[in-house]
Amino acid sequence: MSTPARKRLMRDFKRLQQDPPAGISGAPQDNNIMLWNAVIFGPDDTPWDGGTFKLTLQFTEDYPNKPPTVRFVSRMFHPNIYADGSICLDILQNQWSPIYDVAAILTSIQIIDANDDVVLLQSLLCDPNPNSPANSEAARMFSENKREYNRRVREIVEQSWTAD
Repeated sequence: MSTPARKRLMRDFKRLQQDPPAGISGAPQDNNIMLWNAVIFGPDDTPWDGGTFKLTLQFTEDYPNKPPTVRFVSRMFHPNIYADGSICLDILQNQWSPIYDVAAILTSIQIIDANDDVVLLQSLLCDPNPNSPANSEAARMFSENKREYNRRVREIVEQSWTAD
């Protein structure tokens, strides 16, 4: 069955394969174009450097008119990521637009490095919004004790190497 959502997801997948953004990979699960696995690699020269963070993206037949449900499978310590791995990010809620594709979703969670100039897209990992916390402990630590926050992030990075 080929619906508009499924056709669009096939296009998104083809584009992701032909022009993959740096530090990101994603693909549909076997035999299910509506459920994707993705990996975001922690951006260089940040506390997230060296981390390998797994996510799932669950699409509905309303895609691209409605955003997917995006959730970290990897354990995270971040002001804008809930304990269950769901993400507090405006483009996944009230700022969604059908122009966003899978690559845009993943790059908005990560950070883009263009010609060694760090370009902050909506770099959730490296530029959290502590004023809209999903994890109040991480938000408080980010604002009040950056050194301790970075230490906790490094712990998460190290766990990402051994986690399934």
